[in-house]
Amino acid sequence: MSSNYKFHDQERPYFVTFTVVRWIDVFTRSEYKDILVDSLKYCIANKGLQLYAWVIMSNHVHLIMGTKEKPMQDILRDVKRHTSKMITKAISSNIQESRREWML
Repeated sequence: MSSNYKFHDQERPYFVTFTVVRWIDVFTRSEYKDILVDSLKYCIANKGLQLYAWVIMSNHVHLIMGTKEKPMQDILRDVKRHTSKMITKAISSNIQESRREWML
């Protein structure tokens, strides 16, 4: 599968799915799920993301998204990059995270 999303018509909404590396169940913990939600909210407020529907599963995410401002692939790249960095940081600093060693 291509690592880059290809959006041929920026005017239409797209159904997008992305997964956690190695299908690790990261989003079972609300603190990690909240990081993703905050990233999406930021992109809605500041990058022109239009989010029509979304669902966060334990190890993957489904979005129906669009944009009228910035290229969709740029917004999606930014969401994924920021979210992964923040979740990795949260896992690393959480001494109570029982799965920390194999999640990182």
